[in-house]
Amino acid sequence: MAQGTKTGVNLPLIAAVVGVATIGGFMFGYDSGVVNGTQEGLRATFGLSDAALGVTVSALLPGCALGAYLAGRLADRWGRRRVMLAAAALFIASALASGGAASAVMMVIARFVAGAAVGAASVLSPAYISEVTPARIRGRLSSVQQVMIITGLTGAFLVNYLLADTAGASTSAFWLGLPAWRWMYWAQVGPATVFLLSLLLIPESPRFLVARGRDDEARVVLARLFGADAAGQRAAEIRRSLHDDRGPVAADLVDQRTGRVRRIVWVGVGLAVFQQLVGINVVFYYGAVLWQAVGFSEGDALKINVLSGALSIIACLVAMGLIDRIGRRPLLLIGSVGMALTLGALVVAFGTGRFVDGSLQLAPGYGLVALCSANLYVVFFNLSWGPVMWVMLGEMFPNAIRGAALAVSGAAQWSANFLISVSFPVLSATAGLTLTYSFYTVCAALSVWFVARSVHETRGRELEDMTG
Repeated sequence: MAQGTKTGVNLPLIAAVVGVATIGGFMFGYDSGVVNGTQEGLRATFGLSDAALGVTVSALLPGCALGAYLAGRLADRWGRRRVMLAAAALFIASALASGGAASAVMMVIARFVAGAAVGAASVLSPAYISEVTPARIRGRLSSVQQVMIITGLTGAFLVNYLLADTAGASTSAFWLGLPAWRWMYWAQVGPATVFLLSLLLIPESPRFLVARGRDDEARVVLARLFGADAAGQRAAEIRRSLHDDRGPVAADLVDQRTGRVRRIVWVGVGLAVFQQLVGINVVFYYGAVLWQAVGFSEGDALKINVLSGALSIIACLVAMGLIDRIGRRPLLLIGSVGMALTLGALVVAFGTGRFVDGSLQLAPGYGLVALCSANLYVVFFNLSWGPVMWVMLGEMFPNAIRGAALAVSGAAQWSANFLISVSFPVLSATAGLTLTYSFYTVCAALSVWFVARSVHETRGRELEDMTG
């Protein structure tokens, strides 16, 4: 990539580097969303029950927890770029294996491996971005990660719809006589290969280089990013912030004065867990199943997924424009209130339903209420908790504990994701959609209290100034 100038921030280079890093976000979204359109194929091919479907769909998530936990630690030892390269290779391998799965067990293993790649990308892309961008625009550039996640989800929804529509159904034969649902997984190989190759073009994080004693290399990277005149000063600031760093170990997370886990770590875990307890990935993973359950056809359900994805992208773009103007905390509060209200409206709509020939039929007019409420809920999430949680995890921790704290927070996020996702098919079939969504509504309301009580603003602060 191009060399930097002697003075001033090299915005074109920073934008290019951020663009490459956020392809990881695209893959995160694509790999998470592709399963949405394949569930009829999984049921038909492997004879899955509701519980087995939940396990198969959610097999991605334990891998995500493991990948997120290991990625932060490995990135502090091997470098951000090397671990992202490993994740890109896992994206390719898991896509090939998922599409070619000969059994439910093979599918579970392939999705678990995909999850390890998703988990790594989920913590490393925002961390890397936060470490190569100026504080005054860090929020906007870090928010690109969420835009790319949602773009990946929408891309998966669109490809799934086009493949199913062309073949006639997700279970119908497509190229080479193989069912369309298998090609939905194989389509991931293209963007995963682009991610792998483009990572070869970006530099390593200067904070990692300083932490490993490679000061000369760090100054070269900093000069390219921020200008030669600022490189020495920035390297010295990073070195001072890392003076007491001993590497990512669990002891870093404990306040040595009190013997308790640092409060900032609990806040990070809380942000990560609440982002999932509001039930967003039920929409992303089971959207097609959900809309078919309330009377829509498979084709219409896949179209609704594309609509939700498009609205999510618009909401993320709005968040990018606001996050460095009004701050992270106000956006979280707006999102929490909006999600609580729209989820409540969904509960009311589902409460009017009754089963007719095994399909849930809502009272007249309430199908539209459910559709509008669900899409407004997705908008509020992607205006707030979607991008803001990842931005804050990438910037809120002190440098000396960032790797370990990211690992714990990322693992907590994916563990909560797993519990919500694996439980949905069984809960919706037993407790019903009304009670299931009531739980998500209560969690959204509780998130208002959590943000008001525990979350502090990080807008405009340099990473070296973070305490906790």
